[in-house]
Amino acid sequence: MMTHSTDAEAWKKINATHPKFALDPRNVMLGLYTDGFNPFSNSSSPYSCWPVFLTPYNLPPSMCMKREYIFLTLSILGPKSLGKSLDAYLQPLIDELKIL
Repeated sequence: MMTHSTDAEAWKKINATHPKFALDPRNVMLGLYTDGFNPFSNSSSPYSCWPVFLTPYNLPPSMCMKREYIFLTLSILGPKSLGKSLDAYLQPLIDELKIL
């Protein structure tokens, strides 16, 4: 059975921890996700590409996962897998989101 992310226990805990934020409909709740792949479809090539997407989760379920509401925020290219360095690439994005 498919459910919306806002039905998850973790989301409910965030709402309970920050009730003022959860009650104001002007606040935007965002989902950040990524998945790396080899753009050349060659397993012997170590080259990788990591697109990072952002989507607003406080839209109705029928809207939040539609193409027009999913934003490609950055694309990380490199000669090898990112490993633990993904945080370094995401930090400028996180900083900008905090300002917004």
